[in-house]
Amino acid sequence: MTVDHSITSITSEPIRATMSVAPDDALPQKRRLLLLAPLFIFVGFALALAKGLTRDPSRIPSALIGKSVPRFSLPPVKGRTLGLSSADLNGQVSLVNVFASWCIACREEHPVLMQFKASNSVPVHGLNYKDLPDNAARWLNTMGDPYTRTGADINGRVAIDWGVYGVPETYVVTKKGRIAYKHIGAVTPKVLEEKILPLIRKLQQQ
Repeated sequence: MTVDHSITSITSEPIRATMSVAPDDALPQKRRLLLLAPLFIFVGFALALAKGLTRDPSRIPSALIGKSVPRFSLPPVKGRTLGLSSADLNGQVSLVNVFASWCIACREEHPVLMQFKASNSVPVHGLNYKDLPDNAARWLNTMGDPYTRTGADINGRVAIDWGVYGVPETYVVTKKGRIAYKHIGAVTPKVLEEKILPLIRKLQQQ
């Protein structure tokens, strides 16, 4: 018996494994926001930093403008006899200058304050900020003392009440003991001539 062996060719289609990746649009809304949150925070921080760097620090407003000076009483800087208190800032226009021996910008403005003292325009009082007594005394003995009165604010609490951002800062105070102007940074001859002196003359006439 003859047996026909029929060989059947079977062609197998390759099995294609398909891995589907969910597109971004398929992500839940909250998850996308969480992923983008660090980027938003970084951009916001960068913008705030850029604005701060371009802002003139001397133009930072003070919440105390037009208000009475904070109540305080401080002993004098070592070697001085007259301390400084809020009661001393009534009766005449005056300047209050926040300074420290460790402050580089204070060294820059010191000759300007010495010249201003020689003009006998108005009293200049010094608020010595977070300074060592010996260092503050040495500073004034060496550089010259432009102040009528000084207050040793060793722990910096009085300066906080005044809203001090840093040293040096200078305040113009009215006859009634109200803060009329605040300058942040070193007092330069230009600042003195264009801002402080005109205001002093105006306040003296009131």
